[in-house]
Amino acid sequence: MANPILYRKRLIPEECILLKDDTILYRDSQIIVTSWNSLKPRKDLHHGYSCYYLSKGIKVSRFYKEDNSLLFWYCDIVDYDYNKSSDTYIVTDLLADVVIYPDGFVKVVDLDELVTARESGILSEDLLKKALLRLNDLLNTIYAGKFSELQKPTEDYHSVSN
Repeated sequence: MANPILYRKRLIPEECILLKDDTILYRDSQIIVTSWNSLKPRKDLHHGYSCYYLSKGIKVSRFYKEDNSLLFWYCDIVDYDYNKSSDTYIVTDLLADVVIYPDGFVKVVDLDELVTARESGILSEDLLKKALLRLNDLLNTIYAGKFSELQKPTEDYHSVSN
């Protein structure tokens, strides 16, 4: 399978960015695994790995500091538009996110943005429902002690590159 073209679409702030520098490490009908450097230089975040779970509507990312130490796991709730003829994915961030720190602390963030996006009309009721159901599924996976299953694809590639 050839490498697809990936775009990251954000609703707040509104933007759609070609992820031209992301390296696609693996792809099948269920997942896409990438490695990347941060788009905007930051003191803490330097690089990472992401696994797009196409059927689950989530993106699970390992965020690393420059010294290659784990900063945290960042889980985006997303939706996908796929164009088969151009092999292009537009990954829309549905705003709600889950951060999991190395000590196991779990933090749900940006739920207020769901309300703002819905009230302003940039998020449909259908996408709001998808976001909440996908967030619920992700949290149930985490609380059931099964997050390691979602971590595995990025860990496999991180261990190969070190």
